[in-house]
Amino acid sequence: MRRRFRLRACAAALGAALTLSACGANAGGDAASGDDSDAGQGAAPLGKVGVILPETASSARWEGFDKPMLEEALRAEGFDPDIQNAQGDVQKFSTLADGMIAQNVKVLIIASINSEVGGAVAAKAKAAGIPTIDYDRLNLGGSSEYYVSFDNVRVGELQGEGLVEALDGKKGAEVAEIIEIEGAPTDHNATLFHEGQRNVLQPLYDAGELELVQSQPIEQWNNQEGGRIFEQILTSNGGEVDGVVAANDGLASAVITVLKKYGLNGSVPVTGQDATAEGLRSVLRGDQYMTVFKPVKEEAEATAKLAAALAEGDTAAADAVAQDVSEDPKGEREVASVLLEPYLITKDEVKRVVDEGYVAADEICAQDLADVCAELGIG
Repeated sequence: MRRRFRLRACAAALGAALTLSACGANAGGDAASGDDSDAGQGAAPLGKVGVILPETASSARWEGFDKPMLEEALRAEGFDPDIQNAQGDVQKFSTLADGMIAQNVKVLIIASINSEVGGAVAAKAKAAGIPTIDYDRLNLGGSSEYYVSFDNVRVGELQGEGLVEALDGKKGAEVAEIIEIEGAPTDHNATLFHEGQRNVLQPLYDAGELELVQSQPIEQWNNQEGGRIFEQILTSNGGEVDGVVAANDGLASAVITVLKKYGLNGSVPVTGQDATAEGLRSVLRGDQYMTVFKPVKEEAEATAKLAAALAEGDTAAADAVAQDVSEDPKGEREVASVLLEPYLITKDEVKRVVDEGYVAADEICAQDLADVCAELGIG
């Protein structure tokens, strides 16, 4: 029996207008370089699999975590992976897909920029007889029969819970003022994060225990734009805020930069997501209260197992991997899914991310954080 997760379109909650993880800019390789060849390793028994990742500008996770972990997992299943990044360009995303479809890849794995381009690519692949997997982001109104991600409503709930925990006891009888900086409105995950946040925060807003100053989605998860808009909201509120919901570590970093300018960093809790090195450093410094750790290795391995079953035409084996169900309200369909568990990471839990190999200790423990890391046993 599959668990059911209703993926509701919450455009109203996001405002008229949220990334993963998901974070800081990452110096990835050239997306068009084709440097994922299998030369010298012998023929892959399952053949070539195509993977298209969305961008690098807002999130370090795609090149830092997803690309190497997908490559390792797909090779372990017997594939020759061709992993490319569209760098936020919808036309490039389509062009990369066209090239992979022309190569007759066995499976196409899509981490789309938005549902429109993702759905269009899935439709082209389906017409060519190539099965597709929606990776990390469900394409609303699309045609992929399988979806692998995390429980993204739970991600948002963890952000809300973290903020409430950080605010507990800080304001006494005063009502804490909250600013929400959300992700791209074209990213359905951002809608789900916001839904989860509001599951926790809306009852407190309604009860007058917290006051929402403004909730603002940020186009394309653009960190620079997120910081600019946050500063506008902050100044219009008299330069005061008690807590900030930032949808990922990249937006959190932009918020923290503004808070530093106003002498508020460290005293105003900020949420995040993706457990990037930058985000973890901010958590260790106390500028960011929490991040959300999503074990991408588990996501990559589940995707690879699912792809292997599809490449062999074994629907029963694929269904055995994807035992959850996500609802696509736009397409009025159910999508067989793998929805993995996310984890709240505060200062005391940073060691877990290091111990599990997602971030190296020397990436986060240099200079001013060496003593903090020593106290926490990180190293």
